[in-house]
Amino acid sequence: MAYVNMLPSELAAEYAREKLWLQKTVFDILAEQAAAYPDRIAITDPKGAVSYGRLKDRIERAAQFYRSIGVRRGDVVTIQLPNRIDFAVAFIALELLGAIANKVNPDFRARELDYMLKFSGSSAYVFPKEWKDFDYAGMARGLQQANPELKRLIVAGGPVEGMHDFDAGVAASAPISVADRVHMDPNEVCRMCFTSGTTGNPKCALHSFNTTLYAVELLNTDMEVTEREVFLAFLPLGLNWGYITLLQSILAGARLVLMERFNPRAALELIQNERVTYIPTAPAGLVGMLNAPGAETFDVSSLRVVITGGASAAVETIREYQKRMKGHLIELYGMLEAGFQTYTRFSDDPQKVNGTIGRPVRAMELRIVDTDWKDVRRGEVGELASRGPSIHLGYHNNLDANAQAFNREGWFRTGDLGRVVDADGNVQITGRSKEIINRGGKKFFPREVEEILYAHPQVLHVAMIGMPDVRLGERNCLCVVPKGDKVPTLDEFVAFLRDQVADYKLPESVEKFGELPMTGSGKIQRHVLRDLVLQRHAIRTSH
Repeated sequence: MAYVNMLPSELAAEYAREKLWLQKTVFDILAEQAAAYPDRIAITDPKGAVSYGRLKDRIERAAQFYRSIGVRRGDVVTIQLPNRIDFAVAFIALELLGAIANKVNPDFRARELDYMLKFSGSSAYVFPKEWKDFDYAGMARGLQQANPELKRLIVAGGPVEGMHDFDAGVAASAPISVADRVHMDPNEVCRMCFTSGTTGNPKCALHSFNTTLYAVELLNTDMEVTEREVFLAFLPLGLNWGYITLLQSILAGARLVLMERFNPRAALELIQNERVTYIPTAPAGLVGMLNAPGAETFDVSSLRVVITGGASAAVETIREYQKRMKGHLIELYGMLEAGFQTYTRFSDDPQKVNGTIGRPVRAMELRIVDTDWKDVRRGEVGELASRGPSIHLGYHNNLDANAQAFNREGWFRTGDLGRVVDADGNVQITGRSKEIINRGGKKFFPREVEEILYAHPQVLHVAMIGMPDVRLGERNCLCVVPKGDKVPTLDEFVAFLRDQVADYKLPESVEKFGELPMTGSGKIQRHVLRDLVLQRHAIRTSH
């Protein structure tokens, strides 16, 4: 299949000429580390550890297993695994066949996955037998019945009748032969990743090895990462930043410690026991660790770098962290489609840059523009636009989205609003032009939930909005115009939605309205609705 590439050829030539791209694949890098440090521990998860040499061997065996069940060059394989060593094995092995990996959040459920599997053209689906007490195998059977193109169900974590057993298949396979393996070009599409879009359906961004690994190398260089680093990943590997953290560790020849589920106290224990030096997190993670019972009793002196991103952290949270914890706290702005565009630096005065996302990073250009792509004046609010070696190649099968997001010079509109706040070029995010809810760094489009709720017999009109929250950035508030006088309770709405959408998309409060504020063309004015709910909260608090 031919995939879209919105990167102008002259920019691609420039990035190659300036040697900004590594011109390697992920397996190329892993093989180098395995040759140099075969016995060094690469990844630790709750079930054990694997060395670089053993990880390479398992990946080569997984590639042969995939090949034996019919996975071929150009196939798309969707991987939905929690933070386990198996994720790295299942993902990286695909490149040895020339297949494309589509990683998805392990929290996603049938409604979300059905769309993503079909839209990506996935012929295989890798999933855990069980995680968080959920029956993934049962869900997979239903997904396959609805999608005849999904020919292979591959289960990790134990056998299931009628499905391919990933663990047993890898163990029984020999490493793929040199004659059978594929060496992908670093400019080829190697991964798909779904994000939310203005149409309400997730958009599918395409990345090559070069666009992916530039972001990895950039962060490792600027954060002075070495082989002595110990990364802690509790952000899902199935989301972009978790995946990037995996690649950061491999590129450095360092060690990655995985948590399947974030628990503040457990995270502090791992920091202490594993001597963790580097953590990527969202503000919710910072707040959680700061407020964990007995947090002050843990030895966190090993921490060197903690990066917060994915959502804006409250200045009070940043100051509290700087007062009580160790290491450099870096604020970062990035996105699935663009890698990392700005972040604060080790050399910055924290009091000066707190509350900003820092300034543009090496080779990543940043503009703040109006609706006509014209630069706004310094200090004025506009939309952030980026250009650079880590910008995605474009949205799969979405001409309208590509036309709206890219211009002919290769600039990409982020959908986020911001302004330059000082002479050093530090940027402050002021809002989002898109209507995406960002709960603890996990983003989704509210229409996904609203479409389901319109099938509820007691709902006339409904809108979900994000309400400000110190810990998570936003919490989900459901605004309902009922049929009749009675509004279902929060528990009833949650029960109606559960197992149809991920937990972080469930409502956390309910507000009743007689009507919703609308534009003349019938669109919900979400910013007006949000203000109305804030006014209600203020009145309740005062009383």
